[in-house]
Amino acid sequence: MKYICQLIDGEKIQNASYHNLDARYMRGKAEPQTLNSGKYVSQGTYEYFKNCLKRDDELFWYFVIRFLAATGARVSELIQIKVEHIKLGHLDLYSKGGKLRRIYIPKALQNEALSWLNDKHQESGFIFLNKYGDRITTRGISGQLKKLAVRYGIDPVVIYPHSFRHRFAKSFLERCNDIAFLADLMGHESIETTRIYLRKTSTEQRAIVDEVIDW
Repeated sequence: MKYICQLIDGEKIQNASYHNLDARYMRGKAEPQTLNSGKYVSQGTYEYFKNCLKRDDELFWYFVIRFLAATGARVSELIQIKVEHIKLGHLDLYSKGGKLRRIYIPKALQNEALSWLNDKHQESGFIFLNKYGDRITTRGISGQLKKLAVRYGIDPVVIYPHSFRHRFAKSFLERCNDIAFLADLMGHESIETTRIYLRKTSTEQRAIVDEVIDW
């Protein structure tokens, strides 16, 4: 048996925060990210966060979470979006195996984003750039979202790029119970991966039990 890591030295840190690394990353199947004990952004928190960003004219970050939550894009895919894709209404990506992944941009988001880009006089190129005019990094997005969450009194544990992708999946299934279509939209190789979004939280389970069981 081979080991993937070895402890050289270290000590236990009191009150430290520990996270589990997504095992799919170890197999080369996912972007590096941590799993925060199943904590994802709720619809109410998403709406509140989105409204705060728009109110304070933080439109760059407003559109970051809008695109993540309305397209189901991974953060690594988000930073590949260009003005040309928004005009077209979708972004086509190909996996290493040559499989096509089409990320659709809903009409309402498309129109809102085009208006934003028009106000900025941006006609082409990547839309998510840093202050130096280069494409923003996935780490830069993750870090700033945490800071903005703290600013608005939101638990930063639930605010990270993948939580908005999860929000997309949960909201989609509430309106269109087609798990096979959702698997295609999210670029899952197996429908079994998509089934995690069918799971209910303890609060949701309690509500269903209270409503359904009357014997």
